[in-house]
Amino acid sequence: NVQNKNLYLATFAAVLGPLSFGFALGYSSPAIAELTNVDDPRLALDKDAASWFGSIVTIGAAAGGIFGGWIVDRIGRKLSLMLCALPFVLGFTLIVSAQNVWMLLLGRLMTGLASGVTSLVVPVYISETSHSRVRGTLGSCVQLMVVTGIVGSYIAGMLLDWRWLAVLCCIPPVFMVILMCFMPETPRYLIQQDKTSEAMAALKFLRGPNADHEWEYRQIESSGDDQETSLAFSELRSPAIYKPFLIGIFMMFFQQFTGINAIMFYADTIFEEANFKNSSLASVIVGLVQVAFTAVAAMIVDKAGRKVLLFISGIIMAISAGVFAIYFKLTTTVVNNSSGLQSLATGTPISPVDHLAWLALASMGLFIAGFAIGWGPIPWLIMSEIFPLRARGVASGVCVVTNWGCAFL
Repeated sequence: NVQNKNLYLATFAAVLGPLSFGFALGYSSPAIAELTNVDDPRLALDKDAASWFGSIVTIGAAAGGIFGGWIVDRIGRKLSLMLCALPFVLGFTLIVSAQNVWMLLLGRLMTGLASGVTSLVVPVYISETSHSRVRGTLGSCVQLMVVTGIVGSYIAGMLLDWRWLAVLCCIPPVFMVILMCFMPETPRYLIQQDKTSEAMAALKFLRGPNADHEWEYRQIESSGDDQETSLAFSELRSPAIYKPFLIGIFMMFFQQFTGINAIMFYADTIFEEANFKNSSLASVIVGLVQVAFTAVAAMIVDKAGRKVLLFISGIIMAISAGVFAIYFKLTTTVVNNSSGLQSLATGTPISPVDHLAWLALASMGLFIAGFAIGWGPIPWLIMSEIFPLRARGVASGVCVVTNWGCAFL
């Protein structure tokens, strides 16, 4: 008798946060291409500044993980999510009004802070509002909306200049705040806070009037440690605490050391160095591949299982990364050994690497597809599922800091 309509609405409102997060990640690729050639010398990015413009968001996100882990257990999941909209909007406003490079970098740092809070709070919110039959699918929507935001920024970057693109990036967090005003706090958090009537109201909203709310309330209440509001440091020696901690940390470590954020931050630059004639279009194609395969992962994750998808994902990425390395090796060798090839028919010069450009696009597309079906969505999903409630804020914060710290490296 469970009705999912309001649950889907609450999930949609929440994942506008990851959509904003995706726009923040993807913004650097089209913006760097423009800001390295901008007419105003105060805003022009040299090589070092461009590198910081792309990577400083990860420093902000790591700080956001610490901050988010602290506030998520103190003010709740809903208010934490609404609060993170503020640095998103302020950060992009700083970029729009920037008068020098430092304002650009500060704006990126603030959007990174918001991204870190979002990447922690949204998986927890969705996990605690969902029921078991749809938890995997809805949890995978976090990564789906991140990659949708990245692709959206790539496409919009082909149509808008860097200032108007920053204005566009302010829209999703504003809508998130508006919609979240009408969504409930998670029942699990409310039960933890001994707010019985609010928890029952949240369950009725999320499950519909005909579901067995009393049964689910009792299930949450009896799940072990829901009335314990703090985690003692001595408890880290307990296998029930340290094993999920280690699993979460290593999942985030391995996710980032696939190199995915380096690829997404500098997609345009990578394709330019690979001699692809339309690097922006190639970035959009790769982004659309990621959206498509992340959607596939969302549909099959509960049936296929987390472990199987991680295994398949890792194999695909290893093969495609090897092919990409071979491409750059071949092009370097060809360029170094070339003496200006000429077409026999026309006598015009032939680029020695043009005929290999498709290999760069194909291998990167395969890499992104592999990441999208496993190592993209599943670490975030597992993070929201494995921790005891009293450890969830702290443990999730540690995982997010690990993730973004590795991304910066």
